[in-house]
Amino acid sequence: MAVDGAERVPAAHLDLLARAGFYGLAGPPSCGGLDLDLPSACSVIEILAGGCLTTTFVWQQHHGAVRSVLSAPAQALREQWLEPLCTGARRAGVALGGALPGPPLLRARRVSGGYLLDGMSPWVTGWGMIDLLQVAARDDQDNVVTALLAAQPGPTLAAEPLRMVAVMASCTVQLHFGGHFVSDDSVTAVTAHREVLARDAAGLRINGSLALGVAARCCQLIGPSPLDGELAACRTALDSAGPQSMPAARAGASALATRAAAALTATVGSRAILTSEHAQRLARESLFLLVFASRPAIKESLTGLLTAPIGAVAPAGAGPPVAPVEEAAPPAAPIGTD
Repeated sequence: MAVDGAERVPAAHLDLLARAGFYGLAGPPSCGGLDLDLPSACSVIEILAGGCLTTTFVWQQHHGAVRSVLSAPAQALREQWLEPLCTGARRAGVALGGALPGPPLLRARRVSGGYLLDGMSPWVTGWGMIDLLQVAARDDQDNVVTALLAAQPGPTLAAEPLRMVAVMASCTVQLHFGGHFVSDDSVTAVTAHREVLARDAAGLRINGSLALGVAARCCQLIGPSPLDGELAACRTALDSAGPQSMPAARAGASALATRAAAALTATVGSRAILTSEHAQRLARESLFLLVFASRPAIKESLTGLLTAPIGAVAPAGAGPPVAPVEEAAPPAAPIGTD
């Protein structure tokens, strides 16, 4: 709750994750990483998101840069950055304006010794708390140029703060690039956009853990209910989904987080709308997760779920609704880091 009202995530939260080794979630043990498999990584993210979604949101962006450096063809790049990133001595965010579906928001123009970046990248998280930025821009051949650059404003790189209804302490901004130069030795990959989209579709599972974490926190505060079975079913659906079924599984998790937050609000009663209460915070966080890391297929599936007539769609594991209790006893003591 303190983070929810703060200007930025406390450094102590991120430092704790670094000391525990969690900045190396995707990195090799030889560089201080944990090298977790996907199910274990998803479990860690879900647990942390249930404790403090904002802290988790900032920290989660880091792992894309770790994976990018790990697969970079240049040995010098790996030697320079892999260990500092895995240990959390250096922390990273992502700017994916050129990798998203549709026309490129961020373009890369080839020049001598590197590329000039022009355009914008929405939803860049952790600004002011990160050292490096993994940036993805699209060139004239529809390739995605991925590179590392210093996360510092300047004449060719400007940040526009975004005001959101939740996770405001994540310091999420929109970045504007105006002829920003990146050198060839900072480039980690040049990949056809169609290949990037195919990998993106196959890797959407991990973001579903954020919705599961918020839903699980709501379920814990409500107490035993049919939502517990739905949560387990959503987790199984995400774990077993392939590229074709993942959008529906992701939509199901986000919809469940919204329903669980609404059920918690009804269970707590009128006190739930006070700014000191977990219920209103979790409701705002569930709203955020309806759109975070969405894709057209996820949006279509989610709007279908949310606009279907009551009773027309039976979520997996659904049971009778949770009975609202006006002015119920206070929720259980908070868990996790908030």
